Amino acid sequence: MSTKRARQYALKTVLYLALGVGAAVILLPYIWMVSASFKPEGQTFTASLEFIPKNPTFNSYLKAWQANQVLRQMLNSFIVAGSETLCVVTTSVLAGYAFARLRFPGRNLIFLLVLGVMMIPFQVLVIPAFIIVKNLGWINTYQGLVVPHAVMAFGIFLMRQFFLSIPSELEDAGRIDGCNRLGLLLRIAVPLSAPAIATLSIFAFTNSWNDFLWPLITTTSPQMRTIQVGLAALKGGGSGEAADWAVLMATGTMASLPVLVVYLALQRHFTKGIVMTGLKG
Repeated sequence: MSTKRARQYALKTVLYLALGVGAAVILLPYIWMVSASFKPEGQTFTASLEFIPKNPTFNSYLKAWQANQVLRQMLNSFIVAGSETLCVVTTSVLAGYAFARLRFPGRNLIFLLVLGVMMIPFQVLVIPAFIIVKNLGWINTYQGLVVPHAVMAFGIFLMRQFFLSIPSELEDAGRIDGCNRLGLLLRIAVPLSAPAIATLSIFAFTNSWNDFLWPLITTTSPQMRTIQVGLAALKGGGSGEAADWAVLMATGTMASLPVLVVYLALQRHFTKGIVMTGLKG
């Protein structure tokens, strides 16, 4: 083996070891959570770190499943996350296509303003957004949870960059066939942008599903809570009740599954979407 090949092999080995260590650091808390969800009540915490329960049981999952509020909170999260994802994809596709293909006064300035919004954390906008939602009478409603997140600046940026990578000759051919601007978007641009739309859907669904702050301040009844707020309530913070950690871990495991399913369903488009979404323009 030559010196150059030996050096390349050593670098690859170090890289794979580093990636393996990083993956282990990320996955170990999730592995422990799943393991703890199968442990009997009172045995969640042990002196030594146990990833394989000695006496596994499904009692924690049965307790979590039998709790009506948990099922309702999961349903609320599905409704809110699904609605937000649909809204974000729709607004991002329309706005991204307009910035990429239409010529209108102030286009570049408006796009720079959109990029500027990406740099403002949502926590800064919580108070004015809450006041608007309260004045509209949307507290403790689905529209109050969904509408403030119906537009994502990152989604507009992502779709705009992808549309710029689509050859304009394809749209010229569509115009020759008699397509108007909306037809070009729906029949040419959208089908070709499936990888970017899948990528955006994963980001939008994950952000909405894991959101805690906004549902916490805009919901006042347990029936309207999302699962993330419900998980915080299960810890029994100020209620004086001890938390059932096994049930909490079981609920957390169930709450993680939808995001995993969405990623697995769209992951074949995810990497392709990231790679193909260039920085042209």
